[in-house]
Amino acid sequence: MTIDRPKTSGAVPHRLPEDRNWLATTGLDRRHVLAGGAFAAGFAAACRPVASSAIQTPADGLAEELVTIRAADGFAMPAFVARPAGGKAAPIICIVHEIFGVHEWIRDICRRLAKAGYYAIAPDLFARHGDATKIADFKLLIDTIVSKAPDAQVLSDIDATYGWAGRHGGDAARRGITGFCWGGRTVWLYAAHSAKLDAGVAYYGRIVSQKTPLQPLSAVEQAGLLKAPVLGQYGGLDKGIPLADVEAMRAALAKAGKSPPDAITVYPEADHGFMADYRPSYNRQAATAAWDATLDWFARYVKQAQ
Repeated sequence: MTIDRPKTSGAVPHRLPEDRNWLATTGLDRRHVLAGGAFAAGFAAACRPVASSAIQTPADGLAEELVTIRAADGFAMPAFVARPAGGKAAPIICIVHEIFGVHEWIRDICRRLAKAGYYAIAPDLFARHGDATKIADFKLLIDTIVSKAPDAQVLSDIDATYGWAGRHGGDAARRGITGFCWGGRTVWLYAAHSAKLDAGVAYYGRIVSQKTPLQPLSAVEQAGLLKAPVLGQYGGLDKGIPLADVEAMRAALAKAGKSPPDAITVYPEADHGFMADYRPSYNRQAATAAWDATLDWFARYVKQAQ
């Protein structure tokens, strides 16, 4: 599916199923929120200054916590959890961070999903290799942390994340995953890895990767192995992920019979990072449409999973 939408800027709240106008009813002013040092300080060092379009989701009705997950190799992996307060166990959505780690925007994505009725958990998949939120230099970040995270470790850590969440209030029988940039590529890989996954949403995740000994997997080559439907969300102006790669993934999914008709959406006027409301790359209309599509996808494949 390709959606032709004009490029715009500015901030609008991502729409949530309980209250499509939730931010307007809270009395929050984004400028006042951004002026608060604690909020701005929660963003990764490489992401500052934070754009005025950054959204903060209110935590009322939610339970939040920082937790530690014991990985398969014994590593104590930190994670952030946001879930509906009280009630029965909610379906689990794992949020896979960008190269910047689990900073404030990733935590806010957790809150948005929790508002939609999910147990949202974001594990720090870089924690063994350093704190990505503290590094402002992009090359240093890639060389010292991102490139050091093996595909095998990342997939195993996500397995451990679902296991932990299922023992701590989440419904492990219903599992979704979403991720952004580096995390978007990981969504494709995890959907090929886990037979327990119900659905994924990959935001501008690289499709054709430069392989390394630690990261030998390329998403397009995993298309035939997918065990769950994945919604791909891409920007037509993304120079790092050419449309030829997107079309190659479409063809691979179709050939393998692994894709519903609406499995990949391209927003022609959106660039890489169009969902990231804290950065200049944010595209309001593409982000709003993509978020609605994400909630619809998870409602269809995760909430209704048996």
